[in-house]
Amino acid sequence: MLVSCESLESQEGSSIVSRCRDRARTQDSGPRGLLLLLTLIYFFMLNIGLGESRTSSEGKDSVNTITATPCWQVEQFVVAEECQKCTLFEAKTQGACIRTGFVEKINCPESNKEEYKSCRSVLVEETLFWKFEGAVMSLSLVFAVLVILRQRALDRLASEKVRKQIESI
Repeated sequence: MLVSCESLESQEGSSIVSRCRDRARTQDSGPRGLLLLLTLIYFFMLNIGLGESRTSSEGKDSVNTITATPCWQVEQFVVAEECQKCTLFEAKTQGACIRTGFVEKINCPESNKEEYKSCRSVLVEETLFWKFEGAVMSLSLVFAVLVILRQRALDRLASEKVRKQIESI
């Protein structure tokens, strides 16, 4: 028999009533505690976001950002030397060589600057592509052989089962 807590509240002094009140108090604090926790997390994340936006906008001068950007990002450019592998010395001294290990010389006619730009070698990209294709093809061949072997094993088990069923008749 199911008795609700509201019907028991009329009977004062009952231990069941006190249990119902205790249960109601703990149930009410759960959602409030969760809501409080979620609110605190939200304000913490909002505070971090505002702090990052303040620090990213502070200390940056518009004059510094224009001079810091390479000319090939701002204006039209002409490739003076094609993409080539950096030497050991260039890899240590030039920032453009660090990313890919290849660099090309750029001329910017508007600002009359010569700069170096990181680039990707066509030959290196092509060899990486064919290595990837070879790996994919070899893996597909291995898995095809595994599927065939598994299918043969399952067919053998099925024929053994059928043979045993026929022998038992």
